[in-house]
Amino acid sequence: MKISIDGPAGAGKSTVAKKVAKELGFVYIDTGAMYRALTYMAIKEQIDLHNGEKLATLLVKHPIEFQIENNQQRVKIANQDVTEYIRTPEISKYVSLVAKHEQVRKEMLKIQRQLAEKGNIVMDGRDIGTNVLPDADLKIFLTASIEERAKRRYQELLLQGYKGSIEEIKQDIANRDKQDQERKFGPLKKANDAILIDTTQLSIDQVVTRILQLVKKFQEGGKNEII
Repeated sequence: MKISIDGPAGAGKSTVAKKVAKELGFVYIDTGAMYRALTYMAIKEQIDLHNGEKLATLLVKHPIEFQIENNQQRVKIANQDVTEYIRTPEISKYVSLVAKHEQVRKEMLKIQRQLAEKGNIVMDGRDIGTNVLPDADLKIFLTASIEERAKRRYQELLLQGYKGSIEEIKQDIANRDKQDQERKFGPLKKANDAILIDTTQLSIDQVVTRILQLVKKFQEGGKNEII
């Protein structure tokens, strides 16, 4: 079974997808982490973030890997563990710029579809249900108010020693939303057959429970049962 979970920054995709995969015993694939890892490597190697061809070449040169260590998924690029580094405000600021390039997204698409062939998977991102896995068995689109999304991201960053304001985070998210929605290749949008879940007033566990209920419906009656 293949489950896609899409949505804008701060909607809870990664946290929810990770928990859903764990409950089901599925493989979790964090496509956002893949773009973040490439962004990290591009900045490290001083690659022009506006040059899609050079970024795609960098991706081919340095494949991204997911590894499980101590029951935790780690993200590696060029044999370097970047799991923590890719969640910093600097990477968040530039990742949408890197992700907008068609050359980059086409290379990522190849990798993501190869990963999806590994069996039962939960994959989250911006265009999974529309572009990466258009035939996914269950498609979820998570959303939340920009105020709530900024609050969540701000609380996460405070734990990392962030000194900025919540208004800065809110503006960064608004900018990312605009870039993600307006890019020509693989824009952020809800698939026609995706189920919309507004997480503004919901806890992570409530969202996970809702998705697990939908998975159960699918397993009992197929796609017609959940649409």
